[in-house]
Amino acid sequence: MTKQQLLAKLDELKSDYVRIQSDMDKLEYVKGRVSSAEEQLIRLEGEIAEVNRQLEEIDE
Repeated sequence: MTKQQLLAKLDELKSDYVRIQSDMDKLEYVKGRVSSAEEQLIRLEGEIAEVNRQLEEIDE
């Protein structure tokens, strides 16, 4: 992937993360089940870390 593609992917992942975090806050407020949202956040954190690692390799 090119640097531009990685940056676009990073923006997409961050947007998804914020959306899911907001959804999770709403679920907590109404005493809903948040375990699925938590799992998605953990998965996204891993993907974000991987994209950041790839960006660092490109910048070296």
